[in-house]
Amino acid sequence: MTQNPIPTKEQILAWLSDHPEAGAKRDIAKAFGLKGTAKIELKRLLKEMAAEGTVARRRRSYHDSGALPPVTVLEILAPDAQGDLWARPVEWEGEAPQIAVLTRREDPALGAGDRVLARLSQVTEGYEARIIRKIGVARHRIVGIFRKGAEGGRITPIDKGDMKEWIVPAGATAEAKDGELVEAEQSGPKGRMGLPRARIIERLGDPAAPRAVSLIAIHQHGIPDDFPDEVIAEADAERPAGLGDREDLTDLPFITIDPADARDRDDACFVQPDDDAANAGGHILWVAIADVAHYVRPGSALDREARNRGNSTYFPDRVVPMLPDRLSGDLCSLHEHVPRAVLAVRMKISEDGRKIAHRFTRGMIRSVASLEYAQVQAAHEGQPDAKTAPLVAEIIAPIYACYAALARARAIRQPLDLDLPERQIVINEAGKVASVKFKDRLDAHRLIEEFMVLANVAAAEELERLHRPLLYRVHEEPSADKIESLREVAQASGFTLAKGQVLKTAHLNRLLSQAEGSEFDELINISTLRSMTQAYYAPQNLGHFGLALRSYAHFTSPIRRYSDLIVHRALIAGHGWGKDGLSREDVETLEETAQHISETERRSMAAERDTTDRYLAAYLSDRVGAEFTGRISGVQKFGAFVKLDETGADGLIPIRAVGREFFHYDRDAQQLIGADTGLVIGIGQRVLVRLAEAIPVTGGLELELLELEGASLPGGGKGGRKPFKLARKFSALKAKQRATARKVKRTRK
Repeated sequence: MTQNPIPTKEQILAWLSDHPEAGAKRDIAKAFGLKGTAKIELKRLLKEMAAEGTVARRRRSYHDSGALPPVTVLEILAPDAQGDLWARPVEWEGEAPQIAVLTRREDPALGAGDRVLARLSQVTEGYEARIIRKIGVARHRIVGIFRKGAEGGRITPIDKGDMKEWIVPAGATAEAKDGELVEAEQSGPKGRMGLPRARIIERLGDPAAPRAVSLIAIHQHGIPDDFPDEVIAEADAERPAGLGDREDLTDLPFITIDPADARDRDDACFVQPDDDAANAGGHILWVAIADVAHYVRPGSALDREARNRGNSTYFPDRVVPMLPDRLSGDLCSLHEHVPRAVLAVRMKISEDGRKIAHRFTRGMIRSVASLEYAQVQAAHEGQPDAKTAPLVAEIIAPIYACYAALARARAIRQPLDLDLPERQIVINEAGKVASVKFKDRLDAHRLIEEFMVLANVAAAEELERLHRPLLYRVHEEPSADKIESLREVAQASGFTLAKGQVLKTAHLNRLLSQAEGSEFDELINISTLRSMTQAYYAPQNLGHFGLALRSYAHFTSPIRRYSDLIVHRALIAGHGWGKDGLSREDVETLEETAQHISETERRSMAAERDTTDRYLAAYLSDRVGAEFTGRISGVQKFGAFVKLDETGADGLIPIRAVGREFFHYDRDAQQLIGADTGLVIGIGQRVLVRLAEAIPVTGGLELELLELEGASLPGGGKGGRKPFKLARKFSALKAKQRATARKVKRTRK
């Protein structure tokens, strides 16, 4: 193959001048078609040019030493005698060019020493800079309802945690109509009445329109939901991967098991009895995962966009995918009877459920069936349908036999065994909530979870064996303060949580077992969940507390999680399976990538939670005035939160609406205590409430307290149902418990 000639210094300089935004060595090498040893020569040439001063190196990029990149960081200088504002580039050696700062009304106030990100344009005597944002201060964006006024208007935020309005000056309304949903950003200092100014940057339409709920969350949380043209073009240009050097696994009868409404199928499994006499009663478990790395290569537009999104975000009515549908729904989806490229792991499982060996391979499979959880469960229980009947003996039965072995090992390992039902919001064709129900937890769900956990463990252990960098899924043990709070809740409920020893998930499982079947079952499960730290990604291995595992990585969902794609690339590089493995830049930015995708995961969780709240509020808005039972799930100074039994929705009882007395807030005990009656409102208490208000646009539910632990409030309360004797007795008992606990604590100190 003919090697392209090394460019001259003049050619490099000309290219850098024409492409100021792309000055990395790999960009230059790609532009001139350089590979292999030619890239080494290019590196030497660039170093020589930097030493001569003809190019300037800033971080990992080279630029024309006489030119600044179009977007750069500037330091603001003191105004000159005429009051004009000037700046200098932060990363610059030698005499800095003149940069005049052009300010607009909506720009933040700037003073000498401030740093800004600015867009530059060359003029005769230097540069002009327009402010993008002040460094460390992102422009605050809001999604809200526009209310037209005589001079502009106002925006009422839809975020239920943000009650202040924003002023929109005339000329900044983008011709929005009254009552329209809009996205806006802060545009300068506060205006009259101390309200912040905003300018509308996008009109989102009617907030009451069907399916507007998830659209609100997407915009409010800044989730990218529109793929750039170049990303779509790359995805559309891809073709199915061929067998090539892959291991041919198409003769193995893999199946996929997914929800009925699955939008992608990125994992398949197959189990057969182990015929090795040394592993009598054991199993061979295969887990195959879509080979996304073959299509999403490091440095590509697809890769940049996938990393930017971090993960897919799932709403009841739509998905914001990490990858375009050409990949997520087609080339990377393990459809039945279609050859698909995979990374697969073959695991040898002992009779008692221990993984005693594993082997990874880059292969090709052909799934024999795409099945649903309930369909597989029914077949296992003796009610197969036409599709599953031929699969029961040879495919489904071995899967359940392997799961039974893994369940025995799980019982010994004792990962955290929370029992929190998963809520499902069903949306009809008109985009409105048809029903709210709780999903059944079947063994078919549990076995796939166990198979995936084991494959994730194998991936982490394999990369450790290969001494390759990777992203771990980290879940640290809870803090001492949170465990102490959980212990107090347990004691108040009549249970015990071991103290004075290293905390293990087994201790928490004993507590959950004590509460199982009691009236405090849900309370203890929720309180235990709240005591946990949030899982995150990191290149350092700090273990996974909740799963009780030493090494754990995400390997099984590369269609919807960027973390898994990084693990796939690490395996490809570690085994030498191709040139699409973990790149040098991937390795150098591993810490940054871990932090970024941990943040995008939290962003998606918040958006999904807000959307659920809004759909539930819309669903319940026709039932204002109806009565519901529930349990107090949280207490704050301003009121108590209640989780309703019927839907699992959370509503607020404002403390201002409870009786006519002052309530003291005990943060440690998580209680509100009436100053006159001694009424105690605390976590876990059963309540009867009336729905006073449901606001779909914010997701807020306001409740009116009718009964507490089966008794009406002092003075008859709102409901006036039963005498208050029981409630007073309960309050006195709780107050006595609280006083005793404090006395014991003081004695111990």
